[in-house]
Amino acid sequence: MAVGGSTQRQAGGGFLPVCRADMEARGWSELDFLFVNGDAYVDHPSFAVGLISRLLEREGYRVGVAAQPNWRGDEDFTCMGRPRLGVLVGAGNLDSMLGKLTAGKKARRTDAYSPGGAVGLRPDRATIVYCQQVRRIFGDIPLVIGGIEASLRRLVHYDYWSDSLRRSILLDSQADLLIYGMGERQLLEIAAALKRGVPVGEVRDVRGTCYVAERGQEPAGSVPLPSWDEIVRDRRKFAEAFRLSSLEQDALRGRTLLQGHEKGTLVQLPPALPLTEAEMDGVYDMPYLRRWHPKYDALGGVPALAEVKFSVTSHRGCFGSCAFCAIHAHQGGSFRPGATSPSCGRSGP
Repeated sequence: MAVGGSTQRQAGGGFLPVCRADMEARGWSELDFLFVNGDAYVDHPSFAVGLISRLLEREGYRVGVAAQPNWRGDEDFTCMGRPRLGVLVGAGNLDSMLGKLTAGKKARRTDAYSPGGAVGLRPDRATIVYCQQVRRIFGDIPLVIGGIEASLRRLVHYDYWSDSLRRSILLDSQADLLIYGMGERQLLEIAAALKRGVPVGEVRDVRGTCYVAERGQEPAGSVPLPSWDEIVRDRRKFAEAFRLSSLEQDALRGRTLLQGHEKGTLVQLPPALPLTEAEMDGVYDMPYLRRWHPKYDALGGVPALAEVKFSVTSHRGCFGSCAFCAIHAHQGGSFRPGATSPSCGRSGP
Protein backbone atom coordinates (compact mmCIF):
# COMPACT_ATOMS: atom_id res chain seq x y z
CA MET A 1 0.00 0.00 0.00
CA ALA A 2 1.34 3.44 -0.93
CA VAL A 3 2.25 5.56 2.06
CA GLY A 4 2.87 8.90 0.37
CA GLY A 5 -0.78 9.69 -0.25
CA SER A 6 -2.37 12.51 -2.18
CA THR A 7 -2.50 16.09 -1.01
CA GLN A 8 -6.18 16.06 -1.95
CA ARG A 9 -6.78 13.61 0.89
CA GLN A 10 -4.96 15.70 3.46
CA ALA A 11 -8.09 17.45 4.61
CA GLY A 12 -7.48 17.40 8.34
CA GLY A 13 -8.19 20.53 10.30
CA GLY A 14 -7.43 21.10 13.96
CA PHE A 15 -6.48 18.48 16.51
CA LEU A 16 -8.03 15.04 16.41
CA PRO A 17 -10.63 14.17 19.07
CA VAL A 18 -9.51 13.63 22.64
CA CYS A 19 -13.02 13.47 24.14
CA ARG A 20 -16.64 12.84 23.21
CA ALA A 21 -17.33 16.55 22.67
CA ASP A 22 -14.57 16.69 20.03
CA MET A 23 -16.15 13.74 18.23
CA GLU A 24 -19.56 15.37 18.24
CA ALA A 25 -18.06 18.59 16.88
CA ARG A 26 -16.88 16.57 13.86
CA GLY A 27 -20.19 14.78 13.54
CA TRP A 28 -18.71 11.44 14.55
CA SER A 29 -20.65 8.86 16.52
CA GLU A 30 -17.88 6.24 16.51
CA LEU A 31 -14.12 5.96 16.13
CA ASP A 32 -12.35 3.56 13.81
CA PHE A 33 -9.21 3.53 15.96
CA LEU A 34 -8.30 4.69 19.44
CA PHE A 35 -4.62 5.59 19.75
CA VAL A 36 -3.36 5.22 23.33
CA ASN A 37 0.02 6.90 23.78
CA GLY A 38 2.38 7.58 26.68
CA ASP A 39 3.34 11.10 25.56
CA ALA A 40 1.39 14.33 25.64
CA TYR A 41 -0.51 15.08 22.41
CA VAL A 42 1.69 17.15 20.12
CA ASP A 43 0.64 17.41 16.47
CA HIS A 44 4.13 17.23 14.99
CA PRO A 45 5.86 14.54 12.88
CA SER A 46 8.61 14.11 15.48
CA PHE A 47 5.98 12.73 17.87
CA ALA A 48 4.48 9.32 17.13
CA VAL A 49 1.05 10.43 18.32
CA GLY A 50 1.05 13.24 15.74
CA LEU A 51 2.43 11.31 12.78
CA ILE A 52 0.42 8.10 13.19
CA SER A 53 -2.89 9.85 13.85
CA ARG A 54 -2.45 12.13 10.81
CA LEU A 55 -1.48 9.18 8.62
CA LEU A 56 -4.65 7.31 9.48
CA GLU A 57 -6.75 10.47 9.14
CA ARG A 58 -5.37 11.03 5.65
CA GLU A 59 -6.57 7.57 4.64
CA GLY A 60 -10.09 8.33 5.82
CA TYR A 61 -10.06 6.66 9.24
CA ARG A 62 -11.66 8.27 12.27
CA VAL A 63 -9.01 8.40 14.98
CA GLY A 64 -9.26 9.43 18.62
CA VAL A 65 -6.26 10.15 20.84
CA ALA A 66 -5.89 9.06 24.46
CA ALA A 67 -2.64 10.81 25.37
CA GLN A 68 -1.15 9.87 28.75
CA PRO A 69 -4.42 8.35 29.97
CA ASN A 70 -4.97 7.74 33.66
CA TRP A 71 -4.24 4.02 33.82
CA ARG A 72 -5.72 3.73 37.30
CA GLY A 73 -9.24 4.24 35.97
CA ASP A 74 -11.42 3.61 32.91
CA GLU A 75 -12.65 7.07 31.91
CA ASP A 76 -9.77 8.09 29.64
CA PHE A 77 -10.06 4.80 27.75
CA THR A 78 -13.86 4.75 27.44
CA CYS A 79 -14.86 8.41 27.02
CA MET A 80 -14.96 8.12 23.21
CA GLY A 81 -16.59 4.69 23.17
CA ARG A 82 -15.45 1.37 21.77
CA PRO A 83 -13.60 1.88 18.47
CA ARG A 84 -14.94 0.02 15.45
CA LEU A 85 -11.68 -1.47 14.14
CA GLY A 86 -9.17 -1.59 16.96
CA VAL A 87 -6.87 0.01 19.52
CA LEU A 88 -3.29 1.12 18.88
CA VAL A 89 -0.90 1.38 21.83
CA GLY A 90 2.52 3.00 22.13
CA ALA A 91 4.58 4.05 25.15
CA GLY A 92 5.78 7.27 23.49
CA ASN A 93 8.98 8.55 21.91
CA LEU A 94 11.09 6.94 24.66
CA ASP A 95 11.01 3.60 26.40
CA SER A 96 8.84 4.37 29.43
CA MET A 97 11.50 3.21 31.89
CA LEU A 98 14.10 5.45 30.26
CA GLY A 99 11.66 8.32 30.53
CA LYS A 100 11.42 7.72 34.26
CA LEU A 101 14.98 6.82 35.28
CA THR A 102 18.49 8.00 34.46
CA ALA A 103 21.25 5.61 33.42
CA GLY A 104 22.18 5.53 37.10
CA LYS A 105 18.65 4.33 37.90
CA LYS A 106 17.77 7.55 39.68
CA ALA A 107 14.39 9.20 39.21
CA ARG A 108 14.34 11.97 36.62
CA ARG A 109 13.20 15.37 37.84
CA THR A 110 11.51 16.35 34.59
CA ASP A 111 9.84 14.63 31.64
CA ALA A 112 10.20 16.56 28.38
CA TYR A 113 7.32 14.68 26.76
CA SER A 114 4.79 15.60 29.46
CA PRO A 115 2.99 18.94 29.99
CA GLY A 116 5.07 21.32 32.05
CA GLY A 117 7.80 18.69 32.27
CA ALA A 118 5.81 16.88 34.96
CA VAL A 119 6.89 13.37 35.97
CA GLY A 120 4.72 10.38 36.79
CA LEU A 121 2.15 10.80 34.00
CA ARG A 122 2.80 7.39 32.44
CA PRO A 123 3.18 4.00 34.15
CA ASP A 124 6.31 1.88 34.27
CA ARG A 125 6.38 -0.42 31.22
CA ALA A 126 3.59 1.66 29.76
CA THR A 127 2.88 -0.55 26.75
CA ILE A 128 2.06 -3.52 28.96
CA VAL A 129 -0.04 -1.53 31.44
CA TYR A 130 -2.06 0.24 28.75
CA CYS A 131 -2.73 -3.07 26.99
CA GLN A 132 -3.89 -4.66 30.22
CA GLN A 133 -6.42 -1.86 30.60
CA VAL A 134 -7.58 -2.18 26.99
CA ARG A 135 -8.05 -5.93 27.34
CA ARG A 136 -9.94 -5.55 30.61
CA ILE A 137 -12.25 -2.87 29.20
CA PHE A 138 -12.73 -3.88 25.56
CA GLY A 139 -12.09 -7.63 25.70
CA ASP A 140 -10.97 -9.24 22.43
CA ILE A 141 -10.84 -6.04 20.37
CA PRO A 142 -7.94 -6.02 17.83
CA LEU A 143 -4.94 -4.65 19.73
CA VAL A 144 -1.73 -3.52 18.00
CA ILE A 145 1.40 -2.25 19.75
CA GLY A 146 4.30 -0.30 18.28
CA GLY A 147 6.85 2.41 18.94
CA ILE A 148 10.37 2.29 20.32
CA GLU A 149 9.45 0.39 23.49
CA ALA A 150 7.66 -2.40 21.64
CA SER A 151 10.14 -2.47 18.77
CA LEU A 152 13.26 -2.93 20.90
CA ARG A 153 11.59 -5.43 23.24
CA ARG A 154 10.08 -7.66 20.55
CA LEU A 155 12.39 -10.62 21.23
CA VAL A 156 13.79 -12.04 24.45
CA HIS A 157 15.80 -9.13 25.83
CA TYR A 158 17.94 -8.02 28.74
CA ASP A 159 16.13 -5.47 30.89
CA TYR A 160 18.66 -3.10 32.43
CA TRP A 161 16.19 -1.69 34.94
CA SER A 162 15.48 -5.03 36.62
CA ASP A 163 18.85 -6.61 35.72
CA SER A 164 17.07 -9.63 34.31
CA LEU A 165 15.91 -11.24 31.09
CA ARG A 166 12.38 -10.59 29.89
CA ARG A 167 10.38 -12.40 27.25
CA SER A 168 8.88 -10.70 24.21
CA ILE A 169 6.69 -7.74 25.10
CA LEU A 170 4.09 -9.12 22.70
CA LEU A 171 3.35 -11.95 25.13
CA ASP A 172 3.42 -9.77 28.25
CA SER A 173 1.10 -7.19 26.67
CA GLN A 174 -1.36 -9.77 25.28
CA ALA A 175 -1.58 -7.71 22.08
CA ASP A 176 -2.45 -9.33 18.75
CA LEU A 177 0.27 -7.76 16.63
CA LEU A 178 3.52 -5.89 17.22
CA ILE A 179 4.80 -3.37 14.68
CA TYR A 180 8.56 -3.00 14.79
CA GLY A 181 10.64 -0.32 13.15
CA MET A 182 9.13 2.72 11.47
CA GLY A 183 5.54 1.64 11.15
CA GLU A 184 3.71 3.66 8.51
CA ARG A 185 3.58 0.94 5.87
CA GLN A 186 2.68 -1.81 8.34
CA LEU A 187 -0.03 0.24 10.02
CA LEU A 188 -1.83 1.04 6.79
CA GLU A 189 -1.75 -2.60 5.70
CA ILE A 190 -3.15 -3.75 9.04
CA ALA A 191 -5.83 -1.04 9.02
CA ALA A 192 -6.89 -1.97 5.49
CA ALA A 193 -7.16 -5.65 6.45
CA LEU A 194 -9.28 -4.89 9.50
CA LYS A 195 -11.48 -2.59 7.42
CA ARG A 196 -12.07 -5.46 4.96
CA GLY A 197 -13.24 -7.60 7.85
CA VAL A 198 -10.17 -9.83 8.11
CA PRO A 199 -9.92 -11.18 11.68
CA VAL A 200 -6.82 -9.83 13.39
CA GLY A 201 -5.73 -13.40 14.09
CA GLU A 202 -5.46 -13.96 10.34
CA VAL A 203 -3.28 -10.92 9.63
CA ARG A 204 -0.08 -12.90 9.23
CA ASP A 205 1.59 -11.50 6.11
CA VAL A 206 2.54 -7.91 6.98
CA ARG A 207 6.28 -7.34 6.85
CA GLY A 208 7.66 -5.47 9.83
CA THR A 209 5.32 -7.15 12.31
CA CYS A 210 5.44 -9.90 14.92
CA TYR A 211 2.78 -12.31 16.10
CA VAL A 212 2.56 -15.40 18.31
CA ALA A 213 1.95 -18.74 16.60
CA GLU A 214 0.93 -22.02 18.15
CA ARG A 215 3.64 -24.64 18.20
CA GLY A 216 3.67 -26.50 14.91
CA GLN A 217 2.01 -23.59 13.07
CA GLU A 218 5.16 -21.56 12.40
CA PRO A 219 5.88 -20.50 8.79
CA ALA A 220 8.26 -22.77 6.90
CA GLY A 221 11.72 -21.61 5.86
CA SER A 222 12.20 -19.41 8.92
CA VAL A 223 15.37 -18.88 10.95
CA PRO A 224 15.06 -20.33 14.48
CA LEU A 225 16.59 -18.34 17.32
CA PRO A 226 17.54 -19.78 20.70
CA SER A 227 14.35 -20.06 22.73
CA TRP A 228 13.44 -18.42 26.01
CA ASP A 229 14.23 -21.63 27.90
CA GLU A 230 17.63 -21.98 26.22
CA ILE A 231 18.59 -18.37 26.87
CA VAL A 232 17.58 -18.54 30.53
CA ARG A 233 19.85 -21.56 30.99
CA ASP A 234 22.83 -20.28 29.01
CA ARG A 235 23.73 -16.60 28.55
CA ARG A 236 25.78 -17.47 25.48
CA LYS A 237 22.51 -18.38 23.78
CA PHE A 238 21.39 -14.79 24.33
CA ALA A 239 24.45 -13.56 22.44
CA GLU A 240 23.73 -16.03 19.66
CA ALA A 241 20.11 -14.89 19.39
CA PHE A 242 21.22 -11.26 19.20
CA ARG A 243 23.76 -12.06 16.47
CA LEU A 244 21.28 -14.02 14.37
CA SER A 245 18.54 -11.41 14.67
CA SER A 246 20.97 -8.61 13.77
CA LEU A 247 21.91 -10.41 10.56
CA GLU A 248 18.26 -10.39 9.46
CA GLN A 249 17.65 -6.64 9.90
CA ASP A 250 18.11 -5.90 6.21
CA ALA A 251 14.77 -5.20 4.52
CA LEU A 252 15.88 -6.69 1.19
CA ARG A 253 17.28 -10.01 2.36
CA GLY A 254 16.02 -10.37 5.93
CA ARG A 255 14.20 -13.62 6.71
CA THR A 256 11.44 -14.57 9.12
CA LEU A 257 12.66 -15.32 12.65
CA LEU A 258 11.21 -17.73 15.21
CA GLN A 259 11.76 -17.69 18.95
CA GLY A 260 10.10 -20.21 21.22
CA HIS A 261 8.41 -19.07 24.43
CA GLU A 262 6.53 -21.06 27.03
CA LYS A 263 3.17 -20.08 25.51
CA GLY A 264 3.89 -20.28 21.81
CA THR A 265 6.40 -19.13 19.21
CA LEU A 266 7.20 -15.49 18.54
CA VAL A 267 7.22 -14.99 14.75
CA GLN A 268 9.05 -11.94 13.43
CA LEU A 269 8.34 -11.38 9.75
CA PRO A 270 11.03 -9.73 7.57
CA PRO A 271 11.51 -5.97 8.02
CA ALA A 272 9.14 -3.66 6.17
CA LEU A 273 10.42 -2.23 2.92
CA PRO A 274 11.68 1.33 3.46
CA LEU A 275 9.64 4.26 2.23
CA THR A 276 10.61 5.77 -1.07
CA GLU A 277 11.73 9.39 -1.07
CA ALA A 278 8.32 10.46 -2.38
CA GLU A 279 6.51 8.40 0.26
CA MET A 280 8.62 9.84 3.05
CA ASP A 281 7.99 13.36 1.80
CA GLY A 282 4.28 12.56 1.80
CA VAL A 283 4.43 11.48 5.44
CA TYR A 284 6.16 14.66 6.56
CA ASP A 285 4.06 16.91 4.34
CA MET A 286 0.77 16.15 6.10
CA PRO A 287 -1.09 19.12 7.66
CA TYR A 288 0.57 19.11 11.07
CA LEU A 289 -0.21 22.03 13.35
CA ARG A 290 3.28 21.72 14.87
CA ARG A 291 2.11 22.63 18.35
CA TRP A 292 0.87 20.95 21.48
CA HIS A 293 -2.80 20.50 22.23
CA PRO A 294 -4.26 23.67 23.79
CA LYS A 295 -5.28 21.77 26.92
CA TYR A 296 -1.61 21.98 27.93
CA ASP A 297 -1.32 25.77 27.61
CA ALA A 298 -2.06 26.46 31.26
CA LEU A 299 0.44 23.76 32.28
CA GLY A 300 3.35 25.32 30.42
CA GLY A 301 3.19 23.32 27.19
CA VAL A 302 5.33 20.32 26.25
CA PRO A 303 9.09 21.02 26.55
CA ALA A 304 10.20 18.46 23.94
CA LEU A 305 8.58 20.46 21.14
CA ALA A 306 11.01 23.38 21.42
CA GLU A 307 13.97 21.46 20.00
CA VAL A 308 12.18 20.04 16.95
CA LYS A 309 9.33 22.44 16.19
CA PHE A 310 10.77 23.67 12.89
CA SER A 311 12.96 20.67 12.12
CA VAL A 312 13.13 18.83 8.79
CA THR A 313 13.80 15.08 8.75
CA SER A 314 16.58 14.52 6.23
CA HIS A 315 16.83 10.72 6.37
CA ARG A 316 16.08 7.50 8.23
CA GLY A 317 18.25 4.52 9.09
CA CYS A 318 21.98 4.13 9.68
CA PHE A 319 24.60 1.74 8.38
CA GLY A 320 26.76 2.14 11.50
CA SER A 321 25.19 -0.45 13.83
CA CYS A 322 27.04 1.09 16.79
CA ALA A 323 26.76 -0.84 20.06
CA PHE A 324 25.52 2.21 21.98
CA CYS A 325 22.77 3.18 19.52
CA ALA A 326 19.32 1.75 18.73
CA ILE A 327 18.76 3.40 15.33
CA HIS A 328 19.99 0.36 13.41
CA ALA A 329 17.71 -1.97 15.39
CA HIS A 330 14.67 0.29 15.01
CA GLN A 331 15.03 2.11 11.68
CA GLY A 332 17.21 -0.41 9.85
CA GLY A 333 20.70 -0.42 8.42
CA SER A 334 20.05 1.33 5.11
CA PHE A 335 20.27 5.09 4.67
CA ARG A 336 17.09 6.54 3.11
CA PRO A 337 16.87 10.22 2.17
CA GLY A 338 13.61 12.10 2.36
CA ALA A 339 11.76 15.25 3.41
CA THR A 340 12.89 17.25 0.38
CA SER A 341 9.51 18.86 -0.22
CA PRO A 342 9.65 22.65 0.32
CA SER A 343 6.54 22.48 2.50
CA CYS A 344 7.92 19.88 4.91
CA GLY A 345 9.32 22.51 7.22
CA ARG A 346 6.19 24.62 7.41
CA SER A 347 4.70 25.57 10.75
CA GLY A 348 1.07 24.96 9.88
CA PRO A 349 -1.36 23.59 7.30
